[in-house]
Amino acid sequence: MSRFRVLVVDDHAHAREAMCEILAIDERFEVIGAVGSGAEAIERTGLWMPDLILIDIQMPEMDGLETTRRIKLEFPYVKIVIVTVSDEISYLFEALKQGAQGYLLKNLAPSTWIEYLLAIVSEEVPLSRELAFQILKEFAVTSVKEEREALTAREKEILGCVSSGSTNKEIAATLGISEHTVKNHLKNILQKLQLQNRTQLTRYALEQGLASRERDFPKKQ
Repeated sequence: MSRFRVLVVDDHAHAREAMCEILAIDERFEVIGAVGSGAEAIERTGLWMPDLILIDIQMPEMDGLETTRRIKLEFPYVKIVIVTVSDEISYLFEALKQGAQGYLLKNLAPSTWIEYLLAIVSEEVPLSRELAFQILKEFAVTSVKEEREALTAREKEILGCVSSGSTNKEIAATLGISEHTVKNHLKNILQKLQLQNRTQLTRYALEQGLASRERDFPKKQ
């Protein structure tokens, strides 16, 4: 069974523990880490490449909204849900504008959390959540696309491996990371470059001089 790898971000230890306990209810979720600041969240996202991040909206130094904005600039593939005690609608809209996929209140029942998070990670829209997803589609606009960052050094390494014809398993062995991490890196690269598949990635690598070795490949017309 495929499991969704989750990073929990909250500056209060008891809140992190509570979120981890809720996620433990359903074996489809695997908590890979829990951190107490936005800076740690950004660093760990780069290291662990989670599928989903839960971020408290109110944290010192860097709040959840700014943390979300920065993570989505560098890792647009990852799904982020903002967690808060406030039901102020302006917070919801701001979270979605920064690129979050969802918004959860801390006082909701654990079963509601699980139902909602499964809908987010599986991209299925339960009928009872239709309005929330319509709002998401309307307000989660493109500030993150306007300021797209360049590929990271790791992403360039993986792109070079792809261009040489390596499989995900071979890339993982070469770089000393898991296949799951390779897949998430590839999702991230495809989203950053707005490409669809490995063939397009290989063409891009050749055109940009990022290919790890020469191959015969038709030039883009």
